[in-house]
This record gives sequence, structure tokens and C-alpha cells, in this order.
Amino acid sequence: MIGALGVVFGDIGTSPLYALRECFVGIHRLEVTPANILGIVSIVFWSLILVVCLKYVTLLMRADNHGEGGILALMALMTSGTTRATLGNRIKIISALSILGAALLYGDGIITPAISVLSAVEGLNVATTACQNYVIPLSVGILTALFLLQRRGTAGVGSLFGPVLALWFVVIGGLGLNAIVHCPDILRALLPVHAVRFFMINHWLGFLVLGTVFLTMTGAEVLYADMGHFGRVPIRRTWYGLVLPALLLNYFGQGALLLRTGSLPAHLFYELAPSWFLYPLILLATTATVIASQAVISGTFTLARQAVQLGLWPRLKIVHTSSSTIGQVYVPLINLALFLGTIGLIIGFRESGRLAGAYGIAVSATMLITSILFLILCRTHWKLNWVWVLLLGVLLLPLHLAFFFSNLVKVQHGGWIVLVISLVVWLLMETWVSGRDILRQKAEMQGLPLEFFLQDIRMTKPYRAPGIAVFLSRNSGGLPRALLHNYKHNMVLHATTILLNVQTEEIPFIAEDRRFTFENLGEGICRMQILFGFSETPDIPRVFARLTQEQHGVEYIPERTTFFLGKESLVLRRTSDLGYWRKRLFSFLSRNARDASAYFSLPANRVVELGLQIEL
Repeated sequence: MIGALGVVFGDIGTSPLYALRECFVGIHRLEVTPANILGIVSIVFWSLILVVCLKYVTLLMRADNHGEGGILALMALMTSGTTRATLGNRIKIISALSILGAALLYGDGIITPAISVLSAVEGLNVATTACQNYVIPLSVGILTALFLLQRRGTAGVGSLFGPVLALWFVVIGGLGLNAIVHCPDILRALLPVHAVRFFMINHWLGFLVLGTVFLTMTGAEVLYADMGHFGRVPIRRTWYGLVLPALLLNYFGQGALLLRTGSLPAHLFYELAPSWFLYPLILLATTATVIASQAVISGTFTLARQAVQLGLWPRLKIVHTSSSTIGQVYVPLINLALFLGTIGLIIGFRESGRLAGAYGIAVSATMLITSILFLILCRTHWKLNWVWVLLLGVLLLPLHLAFFFSNLVKVQHGGWIVLVISLVVWLLMETWVSGRDILRQKAEMQGLPLEFFLQDIRMTKPYRAPGIAVFLSRNSGGLPRALLHNYKHNMVLHATTILLNVQTEEIPFIAEDRRFTFENLGEGICRMQILFGFSETPDIPRVFARLTQEQHGVEYIPERTTFFLGKESLVLRRTSDLGYWRKRLFSFLSRNARDASAYFSLPANRVVELGLQIEL
């Protein structure tokens, strides 16, 4: 629970720094009146209950894929155990929505660290005017240290930051409770009638302010995405036992302060603290916002690992940072991209208020997509009755649609930057998936039937070199291109030739008794298929070590085994199946993907790469 506290709840836990304040000073500011204060606090309360408690903590965490959460794990769960032919057009819709949602989360991963850390450091301006010129450098320095720390892994970061964030929630809860005691009238906001009255008074402005209220829930998607890091039970217990009470006390406390004073202070959150506690609170808030950034960063790493294993992203270097928890990973390239994007936003926007004006579009869209996918899952995978599906839809969709459309107005205030980032990521993922599909179809059309190959071996009796040759193949039933290329030009085969197909299943982990299948086809040719889950690191030699002479007829001897890989060189053609510029993009991604031998943990001195030209 301490580890989960330090990684999962940072984003949503630091929203009190800026969320409620922005409702009264942001791009769609409200007047500080009792009706508006009670209405906003009531909307915040019921939004947290319906969105976070009901949707994420109660419902979505039941939709785990063998412990893994997140939008890609949800996609894999919906398509597992069903063929693509059976799903028909539904698989295209599910894949398109999932890829779009994943791309939007990358945009969120860039803006969240920027707004969180900047809003905390700006507290120095409340204490003194001498630090105004140091807010940006301090924010950049803090985030630089955080991104450098990522190589330690989420376990190390969680154990380091967990106790600090526990103190943060106790402190903000205590500050809020103290303000409530001085103005208990704010507790009337528990009644939803004040939320309804707020919209009746403010009409269109009230709808637009929903985009700012949404800032109180921006970390909810991370709760689901990081479920594979710490498990469902610790996250639920921590949410209900500490995080939710502290957040509600603080939001109600800020509302109580506004009711009591009737005016908006320079910085609403810090005004809750007595003057003697201001500097310690700024230090604690800055540390907490670093943790908020960590929550999103670790969720992005999880997303990247799942995307690579599911074939939605080129092979990346993925470092597992824990020997006991497989879900904890570090992705250097993603870490660098997030760092550069975050620093760029801080330097470009310079104020948390301006960043808040651009924040929320990507997250609200992702939440809407997640809700749609969850409803599809309930009906098609869990076979839930239509009545219950409609009831859930009525509870979830109108609220998320309102949040999404109220956030769309932020496009002109800087939100377009996040959309552009998300669009670029989506384009890369969609191009990679489409290019792989085209190559797979061409390979199946041009492949040679296995029976013809075996018959040719019997007739020509080629020279059989001693040892084991392993040829990796995309197609579980066909012949690898590298094998045909080698046999055509060299007219030689190894004494034992293994046709190896590696598949990533749409579940996180594969039981060891299902890890591989082995079939002897005759003439010294064997076929082997290895299965990995999308949360596992493919390690082919470790699986080969389980081959035995008695059971499989082949004994794996590392120094007598050679792995043959096809090094593909794409020849681009101007055809209608994929735009020429997208083919060039796919070729660039393919050339820069991580080397297959390193990805599959093959020994470098036992790998032979054969150059192949493939027309795309």
C-alpha cells in the first residue's frame, strides 16, 4: 500500500493545488458567490464518487487482464479467446479506439508533470516576491532529477516517495478539516441539489467550467493503468482508507474558506495554512507534485511495454526494474521523450494557470473511450444483460461526454499542443500496425507450402551440417523467409532445423505448462511455437533449455545452436494499400526498432542475420 501510494495516487492527490482555484480565476472564471461555491464543491464531490469510486475503483478494476490494467490490457481482454474472423469489424473498432486512447495518454504524460511541479513551486510567490525569477529554473531542475531517477524503477521510487505522500494526504486533510470547522455550512454541498442549482444559475458558463472541475479527476486513469504494478486490493484500500477522505476534506475546506471570506485569495490552497507552516507546506507540496509526475510516467512505461508486446509499437528497450514484480519497468526512449516534452511545456507556458487552460482534453477523451470499451466488454465478453449495460451507460456516458465537450474549448488556449502530440503518437502506432499487416499478408501469399519443402529435401538430399539451426518465422504454419533464402543460395541445411514461431498472447503471463509446443515433422525438420504474455520479456534461450532428447528428440546445446534472423530491407512501391509517405514512415520505424536478437535475448555470438528484400 505504501508503494502504491507513492506511485499511483500522486496525480489525483495534488489536484487540490490548482483545480478549485482555476474555477474562479481560469479562462471561464466564476464569481465568488455562495451559490457558485456550494455548486462547484458539490460537483467535485459527486464527480469523484461517480467517476473514480464507481467507474474506476469499483467497476473497471474488475476488468483486469490477469492482474494487468490500462486501456491496452482492456483491449486484449476483449479480444482474447476469440478469433479475428469471429469478431469481424468489431475488432477494427476496438483496436482503433484503444490505439487512440493510448496515444492520448502519451499526451497526458507530458503535460501532467509540467503543471503539477510548476503549481507547487509557484507557492514561493505567495511566501515572498524574491523568488519570482527562480520558479522556472527550479521546476526544470526538479523534473530533470525525477526523470534521471526513473532508472531505479517504480519499486524504488514508490518506497522512497510513499511515506512522503502519506504525510501529504494527512496534512491536506487536516488543513481542510480545520477550515470546515470554522465554516461547517460548506457541508451542505454534499446535497446534489446545489450542483443542479449551479447549472440553472450559470447555464452555458456552468457547462464550460466543467472543463476546470475535471482537473480534480485527472489521475483516475492512472489508477487503472498502474494496477499491474501493485495489485487491485492495495490500490482500493489506499483510495478509500486515506486518499479519498483527504481529498474531500481539502476540497470542502477550500470551499469553506471561500464561503467564510467571500473573496478569492492569491493562492487558494496555500491560504488554508497558517503563516508559520507556509514554507514547510511548499516543500511538501513540491515533493508531492514530483510524485504526481511519477504516477503518470510509470503508467506511460506500462503502456509502452504493453504496446510493444501487442505489436502496436516497434520493439523498444524495456528494462525490468524489479526481480519480484514483473509489472515494474523502465523504458529509456519514452523517458527521454517525456522529459523533453515536459521541459518544453514549462518553458513555453511559464505559468500553471496557463497550463491548466490547456489541460484535460486528452484525459477526458481517454476516459470517454475507456467507458465505451468497458460497456462493449460488459455486453460482448461478460454477456451482461442489456438492461444493466444501458443502466451503466446512463451513469457513465453523459457525464464523460459533458466533461469531454467542456474541455474542447481549451483547444484555442493551448490544448492544441496536447492534441498534436497525441495525433503524432496515434499516427506512428497506426502506421506500424498497418505496415505489419501488409507484410504479413504478403508473406502468406508468397510462402512455400511446408509439404513441398519436405518433398524437395527428400529428392535432392542436400548437405546436412552438424548442429541445430533455428529460423524465426512470423507465420506459425509457413516457412521462414530466411530459411528459404539460405537454402536457395547455399543448398545446405543443418542436421536439426527448427522452425520457430513466437507469439504474444493477449494475457499478461503464460503458465509454464503452456509455454511452448514442439512437433517433429521428419527429415530433421521440427516446428516449435513459444508463447509469451504481453507483460513478459521474451527469452528464447530460457525456453530452449527445457528441450530434452527423451521427450522432444532434440537437446539444446547453446554452443552448437545457431539462430538465423531475416534482416529485412523494404523496397517501397507506390501502391494504394498504404500511402507512400506512410510507407516511408513505416520503413523508418522498422529500421530503428530494437534489434530482434536483443529483444528475444539471443546470445550475440550465436546469431546469423540474412539480408532480405521485401516489397512494400
